[in-house]
Amino acid sequence: MRTLFVTQLYEQPLGDEALVAELEDSCLQLAEDDMAGRRWCREHGYRGYTSYASLNDLPIRDPAFADLKRLLDKHVAKFALASAFELAGKKLKLDSLWVNVLDGKGGHSGHIHPHSVVSGTIYVALPKGARGLKLEDPRLAMMMAAPPRREDAPETLQAFVEVTPEVGTVLLWESWLRHEVPPGSGSEKRISVSFNYRW
Repeated sequence: MRTLFVTQLYEQPLGDEALVAELEDSCLQLAEDDMAGRRWCREHGYRGYTSYASLNDLPIRDPAFADLKRLLDKHVAKFALASAFELAGKKLKLDSLWVNVLDGKGGHSGHIHPHSVVSGTIYVALPKGARGLKLEDPRLAMMMAAPPRREDAPETLQAFVEVTPEVGTVLLWESWLRHEVPPGSGSEKRISVSFNYRW
């Protein structure tokens, strides 16, 4: 047996615990101050707050996000190298970065990130009952008559894999990989910062 068409998932600590605590404060402050973002969340039934539709300048607006960007650039460069991307002498560049503050039962339905190469999330607060990131096998739509996999099947053969990382962990994946945040069962806020890189 050979394994073909591998889907890479990068999982590493950010490398700065103090910055993670600073980001938590910044995210909660944005959730309080960003009226346009809060309005968008109400209008779209988002259970919590996201700056996705309201703010596109976080690394300029807040030094904590500028520090985060510098660290993410290094992680994304490592991921690009491990993925054998031929970048023709160019670097992947941060395209967008946004805050997510979900309430304890909040989630985010399955989606991809078009027009990007690498997407990712840094986990700032992941309290009890909060869910991680659920990744979908990209071949799922083509498995028309395939039987389901056994529960004890290896992770590499599962149709869905949920990763629940430690706080301060960076997850990176190629932007075409469909993913979601299943609704949680807790009462405390789940805080993350998500981002996209383009070529």
